[in-house]
Amino acid sequence: MTYNLTAPCHFGLEKILSCEIKRAGGENIKASDGRVDFTGDERVIARANITCSVAERIGIVLDSFTANTFDDVFNHMKNVPIEEYAGRNDKIHIVKGHSLNSKLTSIPAIQRTMKKAFVIRMQKKYKINTLPETGVTLPIHFLLMKNQMTVTLDTSGVGLHKRGYRAMSNAAPIKETLAAGIIDIARARNAETVIDPFCGSGTILIESAFKAANIAPCLNRNFAAMDWGFADRKVWADAFDEAREAIRKDCGFTALGFDIDKAACELTRENAWKAGVDKYIKVEKRAIKDFVYPEGKSKIITNPPYAERMGDINEAKEIYRTMGKRMLPLGENELYAITSVEDFETLFGEKASKNRKLYNGMLMCRLYSYV
Repeated sequence: MTYNLTAPCHFGLEKILSCEIKRAGGENIKASDGRVDFTGDERVIARANITCSVAERIGIVLDSFTANTFDDVFNHMKNVPIEEYAGRNDKIHIVKGHSLNSKLTSIPAIQRTMKKAFVIRMQKKYKINTLPETGVTLPIHFLLMKNQMTVTLDTSGVGLHKRGYRAMSNAAPIKETLAAGIIDIARARNAETVIDPFCGSGTILIESAFKAANIAPCLNRNFAAMDWGFADRKVWADAFDEAREAIRKDCGFTALGFDIDKAACELTRENAWKAGVDKYIKVEKRAIKDFVYPEGKSKIITNPPYAERMGDINEAKEIYRTMGKRMLPLGENELYAITSVEDFETLFGEKASKNRKLYNGMLMCRLYSYV
């Protein structure tokens, strides 16, 4: 069966995600702000969940329509063939959605309306008066924007940024999916050296190792759709096997992480071990004032401190000045730094080759690329 599918992502990473979806077998790919729509069967759903590094989740589009009233919502949901996905004992969970610039603004009221419609349809189809809801959970998301409502069945469950290696993090971590997007822009590959002088919990280093060794980012976790009654377990098992076989065993990649905080260094080592890439990553306690380049060409990919994350704009600006003193001239090295501080280039001491607008959570930042 072919499904209409959608995958949200950070604004600015749509092109990267489109390429990842294509590699997973998706077709009819269409990118828009913060999402990529496509079509595919269950094999594509499994591959996309396991291999896409910048997608936040993979959803089956149940309906898309104009919603000016609660009756509109109820009538459309009542006509969605939810029984094709949910068994008589399964639980339909309406996950908190979003309403932007729309007539319907009460999220709880929209949730209640959707749930009521699904319950009535399930009761009618299965000829029961009460839904047991003792089976698996089917999470349903909705987005209402300018009165246009899109309802999706979430196949991922826990967001895809949850790779399984970062149970704990230090202050102000960068999200795994955003880190992966920056690394893709930097084109970190096999037999290269990546440096993060503010490594924190090690996310950039670990995601770089994943890319270099062609390790699927979500290879070591489960997904909501795997437990659904209509899911084919063999399809998912095959997708996991494909991802394992694709790992580059002879990877010559090296990642170097530095941080002024000893606890952050220890956390990076622990997370790298959990991710299975500790053999590629070396970590050392070192302040930015002591930064020196290793021999050979390196790519510095980093999420340095900035005021909105760390609370002190003057401290952040002094760090950028120190970065410039220690890193310039770059020579054959490359630098990719994401920050919300608009005068980064002035503080660093050199104009970037390019800067891109990206969002770290809800915070607008720029990725400054020196190549």
